[in-house]
Amino acid sequence: MTNQDILMAKRVGPKDVPAVTIKDLRFEAIHWGKDRGLAQNGGYIAAFDKTSGEELWTLKIYDIVYDSDLESDVQDLFIKSMKKSLFGNNLKITDERGRKYVVNTDARTVASV
Repeated sequence: MTNQDILMAKRVGPKDVPAVTIKDLRFEAIHWGKDRGLAQNGGYIAAFDKTSGEELWTLKIYDIVYDSDLESDVQDLFIKSMKKSLFGNNLKITDERGRKYVVNTDARTVASV
C-alpha cells in the first residue's frame, strides 16, 4: 500500500443498528442521509408506522459540521446504538463517539445527556 492509497482510503460503512419499537412506532437509524436528500450522513432517525411500515417522520439527533479541507466521508458520524428507555416513551441513542442523547418520541425533541 502506497502513501497515495492511504490518503485515498474511504471510511468503512457503519454497522447496522437494530430497530426499536415504542408503542405503535418503529424507529430506525438513517445512516446514509445524503442519499435521501438530507444534509449529512448519520445523526438522523426515521419513525415508521409499526403496522403499515409507512415512514411518518424523520428527526435530526445531532449536527455534523463538515470541514471542507477534509473528505466528507471520513467526517460522517453514525448512530451506534438505540434502545428504549425504562420509563416513558423515550429513545436512548449513542453515537460513534460515545455521546448520548434522549429522544422524547411523543414531542419529537432531543436532549444531550
